[in-house]
Amino acid sequence: DLIDLCQDEAGKLGFEECSCFQSNHEGDLVDEIQHAYGIYDGIICNPGAYTHTSIALLDALKAVQIPCVEVHISKVEEREAFRQISYAGQVCFHTITGQGIAGYRMAIEVLKEKLGH
Repeated sequence: DLIDLCQDEAGKLGFEECSCFQSNHEGDLVDEIQHAYGIYDGIICNPGAYTHTSIALLDALKAVQIPCVEVHISKVEEREAFRQISYAGQVCFHTITGQGIAGYRMAIEVLKEKLGH
């Protein structure tokens, strides 16, 4: 459902392509971010628990310098204190939290506005 939502919204907003990737492995996520360099105009990222732990994701996002929106299905700002730190969010130009999977639709809209498409 989430992939369909993202691809439908991206198509409605005029994006030529919407590629989705999910992994539970930090290195695979870093590889995918690095792979995006020179191919994609923007990234929407839900780092999950890596939000609070992964300097590797932060470094990868910094390295590619692709505009990125951070999305969290829950309101992480209302959860445990350790969840208040977002490494990936430090390089993202916008963060959306607590909107469920609709947050991804919002992220695509924000990315479109940022890119001027």
